[in-house]
Amino acid sequence: MIQSASGRGVFTSMLQFSTDLIPASDRFDAWQWNAQKICGDCRFEFPRNSSFRGSIWTRTVGQLQLTQFKSSPLSFQKTPLDTALSGNICYVVITQLHGTQSYRQGNLSTVLKPHDTTVINSALPWSSDSPEHCARLYLRVPAWLMQERLQASRLPLVRRVDGEIGLGVALYRLATSLYDQALPLQGDEEASGLGAFFDILSTCLGCTSPDPPGQARDLAMCIDSFIRAHLADPALGPSEIAAAAQISVRHLHRLFARNGRTVSEWIRERRLRACRQDLSDPRMYDQSITDIAFFWGFSDSAHFSRSFKKSFGVSPREFRSLGRLRQTD
Repeated sequence: MIQSASGRGVFTSMLQFSTDLIPASDRFDAWQWNAQKICGDCRFEFPRNSSFRGSIWTRTVGQLQLTQFKSSPLSFQKTPLDTALSGNICYVVITQLHGTQSYRQGNLSTVLKPHDTTVINSALPWSSDSPEHCARLYLRVPAWLMQERLQASRLPLVRRVDGEIGLGVALYRLATSLYDQALPLQGDEEASGLGAFFDILSTCLGCTSPDPPGQARDLAMCIDSFIRAHLADPALGPSEIAAAAQISVRHLHRLFARNGRTVSEWIRERRLRACRQDLSDPRMYDQSITDIAFFWGFSDSAHFSRSFKKSFGVSPREFRSLGRLRQTD
């Protein structure tokens, strides 16, 4: 982006702005001017007792605007004047990258830590406050598109999606990957990436209705039985399980997310338990640890050892040795 003397740039299709080369006294004003081009009617407040630093990088993913904001501590208030009347209503999916930041809309509020996600309605007044240097991603999605992709006419706003557990982890990784790979992504790749992002977001926000109790129980038994029967198959994954249960992959992910875990995590837990059982069985002592791990679907012995120790506190070799000692007592 070409900078003018005041620090206010000439905009291109991809905004790249940084205060690094701007005099300290002009940085906040220049950053705010650029931010208002993205956010519209808004006001920022910055404590003048320190030097301001910030950047704004905007990229396009599938014709949607994805912006990374970085800034020193500041407060933000947005009071839309004509957005709702014009029909140009958007939702903003916010992914917190660094620092802690609070968000408020109406009587709702949340505090995002790094990796967390929330959704704001840009047509309604909202505000945020960051007491430390923060970085966050804003994905602006037209309301009609958001409602269509999440299959919900009303969305839960200012709800924190924990980016450290369950599908919240996948949501964070997808958001950052879409931003990092925005330039090399092609049409089909963009569509697939955004489709996966919206599917996971829908699940995390709980936008779909739960299954009736009896149906949910039968479905859970069907899924569990299939996983047990195919646990040794290295190719076992969400697509195969969903097909066997005659449900969509999206619905399968939603079922597991209710219990705070992913499909892959559940499969790995079951495989680790099966390996632990074989490692403690005297009849299996002639089988190597690697053979047992590979039999139960693991394809990397080092990864298996790390996962085993993380789950059970000891390495597979130590676990087997302890079992043999108990046999001789």
